[in-house]
Amino acid sequence: MKSFSVSSPVRRYLGYSLAGAAVLFAGYLLYRTLSQYKWEEVVEAVTSVSLGRLLLAVAFTAASYLCLTGFDWLALRYAGRPLAYPRAALASFTSLSLGHNIGLAALSSGAIRYRFYSRWGLDAEEVAKVIVFCGFTVGLGLSVLGGTGLIANPELAKGVIGISPGVVYLIGGICLAWPAAYLLLAGLFGGRAMHIRGRRLEMPTVRLAIPQTIIGTLNFAFVAAALHQAISALAEVPYLEVATVYVSANVATLITHAPGGLGVIESVVLYLLPQAHLIGAVLVFRFVYFLLPLLMGSILLVLSEALLSRPEATETAS
Repeated sequence: MKSFSVSSPVRRYLGYSLAGAAVLFAGYLLYRTLSQYKWEEVVEAVTSVSLGRLLLAVAFTAASYLCLTGFDWLALRYAGRPLAYPRAALASFTSLSLGHNIGLAALSSGAIRYRFYSRWGLDAEEVAKVIVFCGFTVGLGLSVLGGTGLIANPELAKGVIGISPGVVYLIGGICLAWPAAYLLLAGLFGGRAMHIRGRRLEMPTVRLAIPQTIIGTLNFAFVAAALHQAISALAEVPYLEVATVYVSANVATLITHAPGGLGVIESVVLYLLPQAHLIGAVLVFRFVYFLLPLLMGSILLVLSEALLSRPEATETAS
């Protein structure tokens, strides 16, 4: 039976609609973020950060998004459908640069991922495996960095969470224990399916699970480093303090699905620097980590729809 071609008019129309809606929403998010501030405040906020710190924040942001492309590259191997790194990187950066701003990242970035990967031969189940693997990578990274921060700085964590140091150590130990258990299960059952309460779970091989854990941790370490550079423009704050509070705030973002972490970054800066004027650090970090990638991702999405949806482009997809 003849398959339904990805270049059919209906699917091309849906693809263009998805791209258009995403770009329009991206523009709205950009407007909503910047409209909270006066133009003079924006200029003052950006110019208050030294060029050196601004460049370091951009470099750490680039390193974070590079790690994120590794999420997809590894996930495609887990799904049994490896693609060339440039394709994985294109799908990852475009989907996540928009997903980070839109919120409900698993759905928003997942829809854009499916748009890319379906062109290159993956079916819905395989794309779902990619999304699940990337979700686990996020959890592993948050747990390792968060557990390290909690154990290394229990007093700060006590202030953030409002619990005793003993409980902080317990939570930190749990945060570090489950990635260790994950790696152990990958070593024991990697490449085979486990059945948990009637659900089938395929464990990645340990050769995938180890770099998955490392790259997930590095991603959040780089994000915290970018925020640290923005905050350091106001006052000297140790990196580990920024990382610990940021991971706690990021967990709140995942729970609330706040678009672009609205309110979360502000709470991090406010907690670390309660007497400081927040706008400088907040705006610089939002511009570097959210808005600049949002602009780039929107352009890439439009270009990909224009170039990759052509029949001659889909014929060469593998």
